[in-house]
Amino acid sequence: MRVVILAVGRLARAPETELVRLYADRATAAGRALGLGPVEIVEVEGRKPGKAAEAEALRPHFKDAHVLVCDEHGQSRTSRAFAEEIARLRDDGTRRLVLVIGGADGLDPALMGEAQGRMAFGPQTWPHALVRAMLAEQVYRAVTILAGSPYHRD
Repeated sequence: MRVVILAVGRLARAPETELVRLYADRATAAGRALGLGPVEIVEVEGRKPGKAAEAEALRPHFKDAHVLVCDEHGQSRTSRAFAEEIARLRDDGTRRLVLVIGGADGLDPALMGEAQGRMAFGPQTWPHALVRAMLAEQVYRAVTILAGSPYHRD
């Protein structure tokens, strides 16, 4: 199952960018034996400002995918629960999992309605660059949990 981290906006060369790439590469390497990966980072820009334009740029990436959007009102998951959800999707035959991070103003409500789920990193507001790094790390952590690696400790 391919995993796509789909985000509005482009990250400049920054430490967070390197973290995202590092964790995506680690998840890709560790996930091969588990039928997970590659883990891809896809960045999109709206043609105009606003949620509707961003939704237009994001929507084509939803085709034939199970979509989870990051939303402050979404469900918080433990790392182990996130890993189990990924394993269930893979085992059920899902070919692509798309994890969506919206722009500065969040995601268009209609677009969120098209997703199969919402996930939150808690009630705090996080910078988008850090959310990308945290999401990439959680994907890597999920892969290591499924592989039985000692990286994650309960």
